[in-house]
Amino acid sequence: MLPTYSQRIFNLLSGLWVGGLLTIGFLVVPTLFSSLGDRQVAGMVAANLFKSTAYISVLTSIVLMVLANYFVRVGKPQYRIDRWILLGMLACAIAAAFIIIPWMNSLRDQALYLGLSVRESTHAVLFSRLHGISSAIYMLQTLLGIVFVWRATKNAD
Repeated sequence: MLPTYSQRIFNLLSGLWVGGLLTIGFLVVPTLFSSLGDRQVAGMVAANLFKSTAYISVLTSIVLMVLANYFVRVGKPQYRIDRWILLGMLACAIAAAFIIIPWMNSLRDQALYLGLSVRESTHAVLFSRLHGISSAIYMLQTLLGIVFVWRATKNAD
């Protein structure tokens, strides 16, 4: 009975997490940029959303890895692959939360200190590259998440 209950928590947490990634990245942030007249304000709000999402992703992937390890220990070897997917998602979240986002925020803060938007600053090219890397990491994490949820619901059988 305990593994079934644990699997339900695993599936629920997986679905909520990946659903959140999809909602923030592909619905909320594009809506911000299309609705707000000021791209700088939209970018700052989006940066806060992505930062929160990255921290939540770090925590959630660790919790799910612990559960996946438990499932493997109780004789469900199909969760071994899920652990690798979760590790990839954790790596994406760590890169975003502790490297890319702080770096981009620093560049934005430097520009704001000078009274400029980051697009007008001398760091515009670097910021643009970091934005591209950040977007690629987020897309990779989301794709891994879709595969992960697909497998998690299959593993519930």
